[in-house]
Amino acid sequence: MPIQNSPYAAFATLLANTPLAVTPAELHGLLLGRSCAGAGFDIDAWLHDAGELLGGEPEESVRQALIGLQEMVKGELAGDDIAIVMLLPSDDAPLAERALALGQWCQSFLAGFGLIAGDRALSAEAMEVLQDMAAIAQVQGGLEESEDGESDYMEVMEYLRVAPLLLFAECAKPLAPTAKPSLH
Repeated sequence: MPIQNSPYAAFATLLANTPLAVTPAELHGLLLGRSCAGAGFDIDAWLHDAGELLGGEPEESVRQALIGLQEMVKGELAGDDIAIVMLLPSDDAPLAERALALGQWCQSFLAGFGLIAGDRALSAEAMEVLQDMAAIAQVQGGLEESEDGESDYMEVMEYLRVAPLLLFAECAKPLAPTAKPSLH
């Protein structure tokens, strides 16, 4: 079965033994939300927040996967790409499963963003993106297995691959290659 070879399925298998049931979509959403709000890429802070979501200190294989996930996100946000790759079930998964994961991704993105951004003032465009994500997070079971449902899902996916970049551009400081270490 091709589904087993997807990065999502592989990550889900790794997460099967964590104390709390967490999906790869939730972890990726949390990481991207934190990053877009300006959390930076301190690995210990990310592992701490991920551990909170997972219900404890992640085992080594999960820890390594989380570090890899952060490297991927950092590369996407610091690179010249104009879209991000979302960690979601593959296209051959049932639409209901993909829509549920998309909703979880949005909820976790908002949680991660809020964790770092707090009540910082945002532009109207940034507020609109966050409101759109909150609305998308509610959709979960609303897409029907049909051409229209599939089309709606793809439209939302395309939007979510670009929208976080606006938040990152507004809230996170650009990654400078020779940034001085900050004192905590």
